[in-house]
Amino acid sequence: MEATKRDGGLKQRNCCGKFNCSKANFLPEPSFQDWPSYLKALGQTGTRFRDRIIARSPEDFELHEVRARSGHEMKKNLTWWDLTWFGIGAVIGAGIFVLTGQEARYVVGPAVVISYVVSGVSAMLSVFCYTEFAVEIPSAGGSFAYLRVELGDFVAFIGAGNIILEYVIGGAAVARSWTSYFATLLNHNPKDFRIHVSSFKADYNELDPIAVVVIFIICAVAVYSTKGSSRFNYIASILHIIVLVFIIIAGFTKADTKNYSDFAPHGARGIFAASAVLFFAYVGFDAVSTMAEETKNPGKDIPIGLVGSMTITTAFYCILAVVLCLMQPYKQIDPDAPFSVAFERVGMDWAKYIVAFGALKGMTTVLLVSAVGQARYLTHIARSHMITPWLANVNSKTGTPINATIVMLTATAIVAFFTSLSILSNLLSISTLFIFMLVAVALLVRRYYAVGETLDADRNKLIAFMLLIIGSSIATATYWGLDSSGWIAYVITLPIWFFSTLGLRLFVPQARAPKLWGVPLVPWFPSASILLNIFLLGSIDKDSFIRFGFWTLLLLVYYFFIGLHASYDVAKDETIASAPAKLEEGTVDK
Repeated sequence: MEATKRDGGLKQRNCCGKFNCSKANFLPEPSFQDWPSYLKALGQTGTRFRDRIIARSPEDFELHEVRARSGHEMKKNLTWWDLTWFGIGAVIGAGIFVLTGQEARYVVGPAVVISYVVSGVSAMLSVFCYTEFAVEIPSAGGSFAYLRVELGDFVAFIGAGNIILEYVIGGAAVARSWTSYFATLLNHNPKDFRIHVSSFKADYNELDPIAVVVIFIICAVAVYSTKGSSRFNYIASILHIIVLVFIIIAGFTKADTKNYSDFAPHGARGIFAASAVLFFAYVGFDAVSTMAEETKNPGKDIPIGLVGSMTITTAFYCILAVVLCLMQPYKQIDPDAPFSVAFERVGMDWAKYIVAFGALKGMTTVLLVSAVGQARYLTHIARSHMITPWLANVNSKTGTPINATIVMLTATAIVAFFTSLSILSNLLSISTLFIFMLVAVALLVRRYYAVGETLDADRNKLIAFMLLIIGSSIATATYWGLDSSGWIAYVITLPIWFFSTLGLRLFVPQARAPKLWGVPLVPWFPSASILLNIFLLGSIDKDSFIRFGFWTLLLLVYYFFIGLHASYDVAKDETIASAPAKLEEGTVDK
């Protein structure tokens, strides 16, 4: 009897085959078996929501039983070397080669280097939080798994929706930037390779077929092999680093310190406004955390890979920003291909081809690592049945999530075909900053709260201090976003944040310590991450928040009509929820 139940449950959860596309494979849960069952489930929406909003996934369950729903385990063949180059390849791309020029010219001037420092500090704080989670919970679900374990199903779903948005938009932005530098390499204007449709709305009327082709080539590589993707990535990334070193050395030979005379023409507001957008340039490192499931020694490899790659990346960004603004007056920087045009204007026409080649290399690796990371996110979300479990299938031969890879990159290609970079970069920054803030909150919960161990009084103090930390951060960001020139509000909000964090440190005992690697200076680092991420959100334009709100509304509609009922059934129905005794393990490449 037990064997029968296990076989039946495994069948439903694995989607029963590579290309079996019956309804039972897309919606196998009892709530969707027929219309009466679905209407009954809708009638129980309130009860089910109350159950799932407080439900937290046990760590062991997330690592073993949820993982088993893919049928085959991903191959453990990555080391710290792979992760470091994946981190570099994931991050250094369109942000530095395109947005640096856009923000330096229109928003911040030469002080763009300070903007990179601010967003870099925020990104590094998030890297620390991600690293502890990735070591302790080495799952392909990345931040979705972390949020599910610490903050529950509902918050994890909202985070998951924004993770998907982050990757789709990020990939689309990089693909469109790829076209811009490809045009430069061929001595053309990017518009020569795009199709203008006058009847479409502005910012959506420059169709980009090259971006679509590049994305589908990347899709084929990502589907074939993770280890093969890694080899291609670090070879391409090494070439990319060589080009960056060339840009720095050659650029400094044409530097003119007079171009730094008007260093911060738009003051602190310009610096932070640019920081919010330039945060896009650091997006991608979270993809490395999704590879923890395929890492041979997570406790050693992940900290080296994540922290090491972010340190290298931040150093390169700051130096490159200085070089660009020393080569020419900031008002003359080209917003589309700033480095290539800068070399052309200082009489080094031949160098612009090297720059364009390096930019294309960088953007190609960003797309590849993004493709690998986003498919693993989607795979783990599908394992929870919040979206169709058909996407959770891991191919037995390649050890890669083929269905999830193809679906995510198809969505990315559609967005890249229509949408301009300015729309994409702002919306991406909102989604990413929101997720990173949630991960920092989750880390504080992980350190200070353990079910059955934390006293009620300590739990209540934790909630109070965290509400004050988040509330004071929101108040600070709101006051900044309202464009007020006063300072009195900061004298109130920032001390509240400081003393709330101090109170958490002094009056709430930590419930657990990390087993292998932990964030230093807890609660200060996670609390600072919350403050900085929320503060940078206050510098993003209103229209981007409207788009973000619309996306969140769509997520909620989907959740209450489908995702809630599917995940509830999985949690409550023993046939679907029971795990097989053993996974089919992928082989380890030596």
